[in-house]
Amino acid sequence: MNSILIGSIFISLLHGVIPNHWLPVLAIGRKEGWNLAETTRVTFIAGIAHVISTVIIGVLLAMIGSELTTHIKDFTKIIGPSILILVGLYFVRQHYTHHHFHLEKGQIEKKGKGKVIIALVIAMFLSPCMEIEAYFLLAGGKGWYMLAAMAIMYSVITITGMLIWIRIVYKGLLKLNWHKWEHNAGIITGIVLIVTGIISFFIN
Repeated sequence: MNSILIGSIFISLLHGVIPNHWLPVLAIGRKEGWNLAETTRVTFIAGIAHVISTVIIGVLLAMIGSELTTHIKDFTKIIGPSILILVGLYFVRQHYTHHHFHLEKGQIEKKGKGKVIIALVIAMFLSPCMEIEAYFLLAGGKGWYMLAAMAIMYSVITITGMLIWIRIVYKGLLKLNWHKWEHNAGIITGIVLIVTGIISFFIN
């Protein structure tokens, strides 16, 4: 249980830092001339949309995980950790093509502020974080209190991280190669998933 919770915390922290969660909002905000307060507010709204869709899928997977735990004796001890490892390997392999969402320039040109915000919110809602979903699947076999704890923790960490980074970068307090960081995020995510899966083999 601890390995699942700790692993999901790491993924959530990484999730809030990954630039493709908040950098599009910053780029559009600067293009549209939004101030920091406006950019922060839109980031918060977009982050909520992203979290809602992720948690909805997570709850559905947790229900499946709960059923599998009931009917399959070794799901929590063998199958669940194996799923984490396989998903981790997938993200390591696919990191260079993994993107949560992408808005074409034509999607936001010549549109009012309201339509731009709606486009961002829809894009974020339709691109849930698939990295955390494997943890929701396993959490379903640990009880609904574990699922609730994960959902709340994931939501708070993700949205808080997005808001913190949007303010830091908006103010120019930190200049990094964000494309490189985003490019390598898949590898880091994959490694966390694999390590969690290996640990789960031994402590479940």
